[in-house]
Amino acid sequence: MPPRRFNWIYTAPILAIVALLAWAFASPVGAAPDDDFHLVSTWCGSVNTSFCLQGEAPDARVVAEALVEAPCFAFDPEQSATCQAESFTFDATPTVETERGNFVGAYPPVFYFVQGLFVGENIAVSAVLMRIFNILLFVGLTSALYALLPVRRRPTLLWAWLITAIPLGLFLISSNNPSGWAVTGVGTAWLALLGYFETVGRRRLGLAAIFILGVLMAAGSRGDAAFYSIGAIAVVMLIAFVRTRQFALLSILPVVMALVALAFFVSSRQVSSGVDGMGGAGSVSSGAKPLGGFGLLAFNVLNAPWLWSGVFGTWGLGWLDTSMPWIVPLAGIAVFVAVGFAGLALMTARKAVAIGGVGFVLWALPVYVLTAGGDGVGAEVQPRYLLPLLVLFAGLLVLAVGDRWLAFSRVQAITLFSALSVANFVALHINIRRYVTGVEQPGVNLSAGAEWWWDLPFSPTLVWLVGSAAFAALVFVVIRDAQTRPKLEASEL
Repeated sequence: MPPRRFNWIYTAPILAIVALLAWAFASPVGAAPDDDFHLVSTWCGSVNTSFCLQGEAPDARVVAEALVEAPCFAFDPEQSATCQAESFTFDATPTVETERGNFVGAYPPVFYFVQGLFVGENIAVSAVLMRIFNILLFVGLTSALYALLPVRRRPTLLWAWLITAIPLGLFLISSNNPSGWAVTGVGTAWLALLGYFETVGRRRLGLAAIFILGVLMAAGSRGDAAFYSIGAIAVVMLIAFVRTRQFALLSILPVVMALVALAFFVSSRQVSSGVDGMGGAGSVSSGAKPLGGFGLLAFNVLNAPWLWSGVFGTWGLGWLDTSMPWIVPLAGIAVFVAVGFAGLALMTARKAVAIGGVGFVLWALPVYVLTAGGDGVGAEVQPRYLLPLLVLFAGLLVLAVGDRWLAFSRVQAITLFSALSVANFVALHINIRRYVTGVEQPGVNLSAGAEWWWDLPFSPTLVWLVGSAAFAALVFVVIRDAQTRPKLEASEL
């Protein structure tokens, strides 16, 4: 027998880890949105209570200054992260009182508890270890899901992540922000549940375990992600439904996990913000005047897609202060639309209902929350809140039907590869530049004139080039595998 050809998809986990590590080191501690809140919550959620002391008020705590002041560069894109070295050390000794933290149950506690296992005396080292753990968790879950899913579901997994990752997904998954867990959890749980209904034996048990972990990650990190998990479970049960006793028995697990997610959702104080509206200043983007009544509703309905486009870079990264060149969102949106539109050729009535339902929520949910609070698109609700739902929507668009799945010509595949690789190449450079020198510093060489960088033996330029090369290679092997038409297993025929 001739030797079996090496399957390049086996390199994908390593390439993904390298690419995501580049994003993890591309930002300093405190770079993700509201990281002062989330870092304090993580240190106070740790089993080691010596890093978080009770303050004078019931909802106040005494923590290290660095946890509160880490985002000293926030909202000023010309300010590099060197302000951290000028203002404080990363010693975790409690010295400053703050009320910014998860002290009244605003967020579910699971994310903070798990991340708190990595809490130590050096805040920077601990934060990096948390980022590495989150990366390994994402890659491990995705790899296990690929191995256990039926063959015809694997392209769905690959395309769904590929067309929604740049740049916001990569940034969040590699961060200390609970939104990263929300994205990973929802994006993993729904497809694991679909595979659970379609497989048998040990594979079904493995997919059940991944599904449970995905729901716990999503629901245990953000209240809105708990709501998305419930919706994802309902969508999958619609797609997989058959009128049999076996389906009824298998449905016990997703129903139980939906109730678990509901418990997290109801107990989170984010619920009241969503139901009553966030009640911000009512500011509207692009200099438009604040509106009211029907005018505000119409404004939000017409501009809600701008929130979706923010996932691809029309909104800034970090504290919304790291603006992307237009080539990044143009490439990301073009790829999403091209692949998603091709996926519409693979259609069933149930798939159409699922796509319509999730699409409606993507549009109606932010419109309701903003309008109820008197806000316009551009205030309060951010693209990261909707990213988990967009990953689910993308997966439904590319979901295979029978023995048919997406296939592109060589020219089309090369175009998709080029667009995604270039978008990541540019986005990673801009993100590193923003913190190393501030955005006013020109030039390709990120190491020249660097004001901030980690205490590491490799330079920011090397991180950018290696990370970009790893991501480009990852895109190549993923598109190649998603394009390949493998022999279906007997159970799939």
